[in-house]
Amino acid sequence: MNIQPRNKLETSFSLTSMTDIIFQLLIFFMLTSSFINPAVLPVNLPSSKASTTITPKVQILITKEKKYFVNDELVSKEKLEEKIKNALRNASEPIVVLNVDKSVPTEYFVYVASIATKLDAKVSIATNPAIEK
Repeated sequence: MNIQPRNKLETSFSLTSMTDIIFQLLIFFMLTSSFINPAVLPVNLPSSKASTTITPKVQILITKEKKYFVNDELVSKEKLEEKIKNALRNASEPIVVLNVDKSVPTEYFVYVASIATKLDAKVSIATNPAIEK
């Protein structure tokens, strides 16, 4: 007597729903990453033709009123070196990104860059990408 089941089981697995979820997550992360603004305070950055994206470890902001911010925290000029040293101690890589308003005189930028260099940090200047005409 030959007994066979009436319904055959399908043994294939479809990844269609899994790929849909992955693509939706990819789109979500791409959209939300573009909303991240590195400088919360309004600073008019200079523009440059060539720019690369650096993930800031320590962010220093100099406003047009010549106020210093280290990682979005207001710091006096006298305590700037100490604050940068503490921020670099917590960072995995010693990278300092300077967000300097283009109306700020160069001496303020050089002052902060010299402190960062003295602390053996790499200094990078934040700019807006230039729009070619």
